[in-house]
Amino acid sequence: MAELYTTTDDAGPTWEYMVITCQPQESLKEGRRRVTDHAEYGKWELRRSMIYTGGMRRYWLRRRVMRVQRTL
Repeated sequence: MAELYTTTDDAGPTWEYMVITCQPQESLKEGRRRVTDHAEYGKWELRRSMIYTGGMRRYWLRRRVMRVQRTL
């Protein structure tokens, strides 16, 4: 499961965040593969990871919002 968030400042959005939640039934290998795929193909970087008491794992990934200016 993945959730998307965006932070903003005066100039507009600056960072996009994705939160990936892995249930305790998922293997660690599967969770790592999901995070690696997002980082490699979606240009995300790992910001934070947590393991909760019940065994659930949550990973926060972020990437900078690219602002494109018109050239014409």
